[in-house]
Amino acid sequence: MSPFLAVIARDLRLARRQGTDIAMTLAFFVVVVALFPLGLGPTPELLARIAPAVLWVTALLAAMLSFDRLFQQDSEDGGLEQLALSGLPLSLLALAKAVAHWLTTGLPMLVLAPLLAVSLNLASDAYWTLVATLALGTPVVSLFGTVGAALVVGARRAGVLVALIVLPLLIPVLIFAVSAIEAASAGLTIRVHLLFLGAILAASIPLAPLAAGAALRQALD
Repeated sequence: MSPFLAVIARDLRLARRQGTDIAMTLAFFVVVVALFPLGLGPTPELLARIAPAVLWVTALLAAMLSFDRLFQQDSEDGGLEQLALSGLPLSLLALAKAVAHWLTTGLPMLVLAPLLAVSLNLASDAYWTLVATLALGTPVVSLFGTVGAALVVGARRAGVLVALIVLPLLIPVLIFAVSAIEAASAGLTIRVHLLFLGAILAASIPLAPLAAGAALRQALD
């Protein structure tokens, strides 16, 4: 576990030094969500109806901004080869990258989302459901993003390619998350939606790092 935790700590230190990247991601999330009340005007019913989709789609798009930095910089400066020679399996290296990405991107958005939901007039009964869907869904976003980033290591316009690869894979997460929030707003049960999100997360934790590790091995060869 020591090399695994060392990779996480290393990425967190790099993210802190390059704080502009994280700030841009979170600023994009906040600004885009804030534009909807301004654009739609004082229509509380309409804002409440679109709030779940707005929050989740914006969170996905904001996460896309940071996927290209998962492996690209390490690939350019030779750090990826050093990490591969450290003895840590490439699948665990990918998992460590995903954990660091979630801590610097997914977790801050999870904290900001309930505050932004106020501006979208989200029903008060749905706030905890919003947090629960983000807690289950954003780790999946980071895991799938790691797979996409590993597949495009060394490619030009890597950020665009990652988005094209990852966004279709995240459609089930988006559907179940938005449906859960809408169900909570209507006073309906959310158990089935959260179970599906939990199942996707449980399947992604072992499978996504294996896929990303295989892609990294191919890139290094």
